Amino acid sequence: MVNRISLNPTSYHGAGAIQEIVNEIHNHGFKKAFVASDPDLVKFGVTAKVTELLKDASILFELYSDIKPNPTIENVKHGVEAFKNSGADCIVAIGGGSSMDTSKAIGVINTNPEFDDVRSLEGVAPTKNPCVPIIAVPTTAGTAAEVTINYVITDVEKERKFVCVDTHDMPIVAVVDPDMMSSMPKGLTAATGMDALTHAIEGYTTRGAWEMTDMFHIEAIRLISENLRDAVDNKKSGREGMALGQYIAGMGFSNVGLGIDHSMAHTLSAHYDTPHGVACAMFLPITMEFNRDYTGERYREIARAMGVKGVDDMSQEEYRDAAISAVKKLSEEVGIPKINDRIKEVDLDQLATDALNDACYPGNPREATKEQVISMFRMLMA
Repeated sequence: MVNRISLNPTSYHGAGAIQEIVNEIHNHGFKKAFVASDPDLVKFGVTAKVTELLKDASILFELYSDIKPNPTIENVKHGVEAFKNSGADCIVAIGGGSSMDTSKAIGVINTNPEFDDVRSLEGVAPTKNPCVPIIAVPTTAGTAAEVTINYVITDVEKERKFVCVDTHDMPIVAVVDPDMMSSMPKGLTAATGMDALTHAIEGYTTRGAWEMTDMFHIEAIRLISENLRDAVDNKKSGREGMALGQYIAGMGFSNVGLGIDHSMAHTLSAHYDTPHGVACAMFLPITMEFNRDYTGERYREIARAMGVKGVDDMSQEEYRDAAISAVKKLSEEVGIPKINDRIKEVDLDQLATDALNDACYPGNPREATKEQVISMFRMLMA
């Protein structure tokens, strides 16, 4: 069997890494940057940490901020036109998954205009050309969008999110600077951090997992478990550990896929605009319980990486219980809610249908029926 790994050609890690952006722009010979960032980051001066560097280096740029959480087809279409009109030759994406995903779609469509309807990018689209060069600067420690070949767009009209998988969208440079994440509020830090843990656990238990990605995922689980609490408390060491942990998780799951947690989380976000990280975190212990009998010895290693002692002396049932309990404990300690009061009984059939049609579902180690998926959605209802 042949396994493929796609990663950034270059990445920078550590406090002050954003100082390398100017050098990268000069070294690649870019003349003008299209800076894509969401309105809140612009409003609170986070985006300016990068744009001030561009100004000081006399690098031309244009700012695009028509981006919302769970970015829509319209956000992408507006961005495609804005990029065309800007005269830019590269994209600097500053933000969390929303800014990154919007940038990837903009970049892909500008070099593959036959996909300008956006919807045709769903799944593994047969694009022919690499996207506009992207320098990705994450401001959340969770999505790892700066190192993945995936992006997710919301179809408002059809009330669904669709996953796009394309090696042509990989950013040419990732700049993972924990100082860019220091302004995140506690709730967002917790949610994106648990999203990162979901990436690592689902990537470790997915059908496509193999030795190299196992290495990434186990180390990511360890780093996230050790650092998320401190990151939520805005401790420097916690921020730095989470910045690295979430990136390493992305190195893995981007190349092997995810599972039913993400497929249900995408559905929840599409119907109710639930923040993606919150949706993933709420489902994680539920989906781990659902998958437990289809994971071999992997929950033992998850428990070990999360700091559980004595796993080698436990029975299979005991270490599976221990892994799930460790996830529940971490989730509670960082304040993840257990109930989503927006879910309606009348919506459950459609929610389950959409989840089973999501591109992340086939990676799940266990097949699910619609009734089983409905039952898992019900577990989040008041």
